[in-house]
Amino acid sequence: MNWTWFHKLGSPKWFFQWADRWGKVCFWFGTVLLIVGVIWGLGFAPQDYQQGNSFRIIYIHVPAAVLAQSCYLAMGIAGFVALVWQMKLAPVFIKAVAPVGAVMAFISLVSGAIWGKPTWGTWWVWDARLTSVLVLFLLYMGVIAIQNTLDDLQLADKAVAVISIVGVINLPIIKYSVEWWNTLHQPATFKLTEKPAMPVEMWLPLLFSALGLYLFAAGVSMWRMQNEVLVRERRANWVKEEVMKRGV
Repeated sequence: MNWTWFHKLGSPKWFFQWADRWGKVCFWFGTVLLIVGVIWGLGFAPQDYQQGNSFRIIYIHVPAAVLAQSCYLAMGIAGFVALVWQMKLAPVFIKAVAPVGAVMAFISLVSGAIWGKPTWGTWWVWDARLTSVLVLFLLYMGVIAIQNTLDDLQLADKAVAVISIVGVINLPIIKYSVEWWNTLHQPATFKLTEKPAMPVEMWLPLLFSALGLYLFAAGVSMWRMQNEVLVRERRANWVKEEVMKRGV
């Protein structure tokens, strides 16, 4: 098996040039998909027969909630790579993605509260799903706090790598909380092994919103990684050349 691609991922210079091309593609394509999906869902999808128009928050809530979990899973993998193979870009990835994931977790919590008010009659309950997502948000904030308070960069990278790995245990709790405990939160809207319960006019804009948000977040994360690479590799000749070329 050819592992050249894996070793390239560890090269800050190669990644910077690769992200320069694909960051814009992901960002703008994701933005278009996200706008189409949200407008389609909020303005043109049919009403839910039980919840009426209040269900439309799903086109914001579900993509944000799923992406918040995906970001942390990716951070956990990056943390493992950082500790085992000590690849330079692994801690860079964690630092770039943590704020993105935190924003997604926050949007998930706020939109869930907005959805919960007409559905449950209250903004917040200490439901297993809600509480575990709150823990996810606090884990993100802990990672961000460590990265911005510790002066020792190597120590900060190791600390957030460990937290990212340990925090992954919260992800199955989030996913299966509605099955393990008696909760108010509804089961998963989509399952890979089952046909969607929603009609195509309702789930297709949700798919657009989710894919768009993923690509949008990927573009933003790549740009954030590029900035962090420039800071960490500022003494490298290729960085000086890149800065001069861009006139920064």
